[in-house]
Amino acid sequence: MSKLQQTFRLGKIKGIPIGVHFTWGIAFVLITMSLIGQFGEQHPGWSPVIRSAIGLVTSLLFFTSVILHELAHSAVALSRGIPVKSITLFVFGGISEVTREASTALSEFLIAVVGPLASLAIAGGFALMARSFPAEWTVAVAPCKWLATVNFWLALFNLIPGFPLDGGRVFRSILWAFKRDYEKATRISTTIGKTIAYGFIFLGAWITFGTNDGLVSGLWIVFIGWFLLNAAQQNVVQLDLRNALNGITAGDVMSRECHTVPRYLSLQDFVDDYLLKTGRRCYVVTDDHRVLGIITPREVSAVPRQDWGHVSIHAAMTPLERLKWISPQEPASRVLERMDAENVNQLLVMEDGRLLGLVARDGLLSRIQTFLTFQGKSG
Repeated sequence: MSKLQQTFRLGKIKGIPIGVHFTWGIAFVLITMSLIGQFGEQHPGWSPVIRSAIGLVTSLLFFTSVILHELAHSAVALSRGIPVKSITLFVFGGISEVTREASTALSEFLIAVVGPLASLAIAGGFALMARSFPAEWTVAVAPCKWLATVNFWLALFNLIPGFPLDGGRVFRSILWAFKRDYEKATRISTTIGKTIAYGFIFLGAWITFGTNDGLVSGLWIVFIGWFLLNAAQQNVVQLDLRNALNGITAGDVMSRECHTVPRYLSLQDFVDDYLLKTGRRCYVVTDDHRVLGIITPREVSAVPRQDWGHVSIHAAMTPLERLKWISPQEPASRVLERMDAENVNQLLVMEDGRLLGLVARDGLLSRIQTFLTFQGKSG
């Protein structure tokens, strides 16, 4: 399933795309149904319609709180010069996707700590609202009390010092500052994160099988532990990836043989004679050795198949002025970050207006695989 199919775009806030992952629906339904049942037990005088409406609104306000938590992270990241790609709500809450990691321990600390602080501020706001309403206004007081409580516990949960939780990132930033070693700080915080994740899994399993009425809550804790474990393991993968590309530049990994095609070629001929026969996915479109742009399967698929015979690759290509390019001195790790941030699979390498080569994602991944293979054998 593609990312587009998995995530539904809601809109943008301050230029940051906000979306919901398809798994968010699971959490939304479970929380809403739980709130309806809880409010029904606490306020038996409420009608079914009122219980359902208040439960729905409270659930929506909770996820709004999650978005505000993530926006706090994003605002500080942007202020520290780190672009934010998107904010996505999913089954376990929300995540801010940045295009690169913080470059200093201070930036890491500020970006991480502001999330729990935002949740505490939101909790305090709802607590004040609950106290400001007359006690008999239960339809307003009850949801405000619940939102104050849940945001308070959300802040405390995120402060657990295990990666990838905010507390784990805060802990990593402190280790990073004192040890002045990003890799060591990351591995220590990740190990703690894995330990905490296993703790959640074992606790959830005990609640599930060791108690009479803890099936749902126990499984939920197991899933949280599983998510934290996978996120911590993914962080180790990212660290190994960074090490694999350490000291490598775009000039070291670029292909100097940029395969070219003439501008007048039809899309049908391009597909038949180039894409299908060679398996290469990116070609430079030229006119008497002058670079005009690039053509890939993405541009071809944007043209209706019945038009391939009379549409030239020059008409379908991405022109040079719209292309993303890098210098040969660009670190390979930054190249991969740009590919992820800009959703491209290749970048031209240019210097002084001259095309030197092309860096493709599969070439970078092959370099990483080779590094990890020989690292494993030497270890």
